[in-house]
Amino acid sequence: MDHGIHLAAQVLIYPMLDDRAAARARDASAPGTRGRLLWSRSLDRLGWAVYLRGPGGTGPGSARPYAVPGRRTDLAGTPPTWVGVGDLDLFHDDDVAYAGRLRRAGVECELVVMPGMYHAADRVAPQAPVIRAWRRSMLAHLRHHLVVPDGPSA
Repeated sequence: MDHGIHLAAQVLIYPMLDDRAAARARDASAPGTRGRLLWSRSLDRLGWAVYLRGPGGTGPGSARPYAVPGRRTDLAGTPPTWVGVGDLDLFHDDDVAYAGRLRRAGVECELVVMPGMYHAADRVAPQAPVIRAWRRSMLAHLRHHLVVPDGPSA
């Protein structure tokens, strides 16, 4: 429940969650191509600067309480969440960490990490078997949580 609005579920598709991601050192064990295909560190910095209206979380947009989900301290009450990301996506580490934070806050969270998938690969190769499996998982989450009532009750 947030501001009187009950959300039944949410789907986060390789979400951009933290404006600090581009500044972090790359994990030495990460694949060498992580964050280099379709969405790079420089695009990430630009995206956040435009969104927050200033670099590094300092712009006036950063004052909004929901502007940077990765900086939120309390995730309790978040609706059941599906997070999907590829292991080559720049957002991989932040998305995995965020899913863990949701679970620790008591939020039902399904994390799907697809091997060999880079940012927006589902747009580049939508019929690839791995992408189709990823999409089926997302749709199953939505079907499970978005139940349409039979009709008005008497």
